[in-house]
Amino acid sequence: MSRIGNKLIAIPDGVKVSVRGREVVVQGGKDSLNMTHRPEVTVRIDEQAKAVVVEREAEDRTSRAMHGLTRSLINNMVEGVSKGFSKELEIVGVGWTAKVQGVKLNLNIGYADTRVVDILPGLNVEVQGQRVKVSGPDKQAVGQLAADIRCIRKPEPYNGKGIKYIDERVVRKQGKAFVGSGA
Repeated sequence: MSRIGNKLIAIPDGVKVSVRGREVVVQGGKDSLNMTHRPEVTVRIDEQAKAVVVEREAEDRTSRAMHGLTRSLINNMVEGVSKGFSKELEIVGVGWTAKVQGVKLNLNIGYADTRVVDILPGLNVEVQGQRVKVSGPDKQAVGQLAADIRCIRKPEPYNGKGIKYIDERVVRKQGKAFVGSGA
């Protein structure tokens, strides 16, 4: 029995959720997200409790898995349009910079050329010194863009240079040690 899937999703003030067939649309403020859920589950809105209810059709393994997944995705949509999600990255390296130009993020991170990352629609990227903040209503898109930026130059264990998440801890290794001749 799915414990996550059985929880109700509370709808905060200012957020509107509508269900048409298998499509769920969540609107709040200026943001709007939608998804089409799997046929193994049904989604309905409980007006009295002001909550979204996700129920499964059968008790097979796929239905149980889709029950919890669908509930989590809809909960992330509700949280995204009401509060939003963000990820922060830190650029560690002397002279390494990042700059937003239109819908592109230009990274000068020790390569001979500038690396360019396209900013997905609906996401906001801010650069403050050596920090890059990715924010938006879609949790999956925010995480994917942050991972794409980090993937360009992952932190290396010897000098610690690279692009890392703010809360990421880079395990440092000791370099080669000098061995004397002994004579």
